[in-house]
Amino acid sequence: MTLKRRSFLTAGLGFAAVSGWACLERSRIGRALPLVKAELEQAIAGPPDSYAKAAGWSATLVTAAESQIGRTVRYDPAYVQIAYPSGDIPIERGVCTDVIVRAYRDAFALDLQQAVHEDMRRNFTAYPRLWQLKAPDPNIDHRRVPNLATYLKRQGATLTMSKNPEDYRPGDVVTYLFPNNRTHIAIVSDRASRDGKRPLIIHNNGLGTRRNDMLFSSRIIGHFRYPPPATTG
Repeated sequence: MTLKRRSFLTAGLGFAAVSGWACLERSRIGRALPLVKAELEQAIAGPPDSYAKAAGWSATLVTAAESQIGRTVRYDPAYVQIAYPSGDIPIERGVCTDVIVRAYRDAFALDLQQAVHEDMRRNFTAYPRLWQLKAPDPNIDHRRVPNLATYLKRQGATLTMSKNPEDYRPGDVVTYLFPNNRTHIAIVSDRASRDGKRPLIIHNNGLGTRRNDMLFSSRIIGHFRYPPPATTG
């Protein structure tokens, strides 16, 4: 995308307003300026250099997440009925959780929609009661950040949260808390920030799936490393 096009996005694009269940509300252009600024800086800097070498399952996961860049181009939090299992909305749109779900499906044929639903069905009270639901809903449960974070915790995937960039490895999953209790989720890439000090993250922060220098831009509330079952490394 050219800088002229990016300027148009900054000035004129109405970012999708997001309901409370979704990852991040971007109803005001001002809230999206850090994202656009990060993209402009990355464009000026050119292709990012490697931050940490991804290998094994983590390389496969990062590749699957990055394959969504340029394909998922809209942020769309609308509730829709989808197939079960392996249900999805069209690839050109989605929310931050869809980046994670699609990456694990494409990389390992691991269906987090089914995994989260089955775990919630067996252990419903272990999951957040934020939506006044009385039973699991396979259309939406896996697309909610608190549910994905709870599932990862229950799988023993929790890691320490820190401000040390070296603690965040390719393929790690990071969750964030934004103002007004809005949540967000991203996958750590194997590419470096412009100054070479941080890994970039892969996420949908309002403009479709992107790779940005935003690892420490907001409060981290979860850090996970979740190899697919029967995978080590």
